[in-house]
This record gives sequence, C-alpha cells and structure tokens, in this order.
Amino acid sequence: MKNLKPPFNQETAKAKVQAAEDAWNSKNPETVSMAYTVNSDWRNRDQFFIGRPSIVDFLSNKWEKEKHYKLKKHLWSYTDNRISVRFEYEWQDSETDQWYRTHGNEHWEFDKEGKMAIRDMSANDIKIEESERKL
Repeated sequence: MKNLKPPFNQETAKAKVQAAEDAWNSKNPETVSMAYTVNSDWRNRDQFFIGRPSIVDFLSNKWEKEKHYKLKKHLWSYTDNRISVRFEYEWQDSETDQWYRTHGNEHWEFDKEGKMAIRDMSANDIKIEESERKL
C-alpha cells in the first residue's frame, strides 16, 4: 500500500480509514494502540484520556463488555493531516445479552509519521434485536 502519512489524498485517506477498521475489528488492544502516538489525546464520548497505556486499558475494557463487536467505518472528509469518519458497529452486551448498533463520528489528526495524535469521538447506542443485525 502507498504511503499512509500526511498529506492525505482521496486514495490514502480511504486506505487509512480501511486500515483503522481492520485494526479495530481485530479486537487486539496492543496492536490498535500502535497506530496512535505515544501521547495520543482521546475523547471517547464522555471519557478523556492520553497515551497508549490508557488506549490499551480502554479497548480491553470495551471489548470485554462488547461481545461480537463488528465495525464499519466510512470516510467523511479529509485535509492534509486530518480525517473525519462516520461509523457504525454492532455488539452484544456481555452482562445483559442485549444487542446494540452504535452510530457515530470521529475526527482524527495525524503527526507527520502517520500516527494518530488526536481522536475525538461522539456516538449513540441503539438497541436492536439480533435479527436486525446488518454487520
């Protein structure tokens, strides 16, 4: 694959989004964390944290709770070193077995090496029946 470092063009922005989708669907917190800078600054809904160890902790807890997690990301827009995506994912709550579809947006900013320095995410969870799953 071509260089996935800024400045982005249509092709590299789409490839960066697909690489992120693939990594998150691996559900491997350590692997996912390596796409971010050492001091990556995150907002995930109402949680704010900084750094790879916090990312690993967050994702470990997330995927312990969210069984059968499956994500789809869509490129929304990009500039030289920023990408915005729309996403949806489906998951089953490990405590209640309730299925959900989560819809949201992310705004990403990258350093010159292509590591994500800022991740800002907003999302909403919608209860669904297992028969309503799309992903």
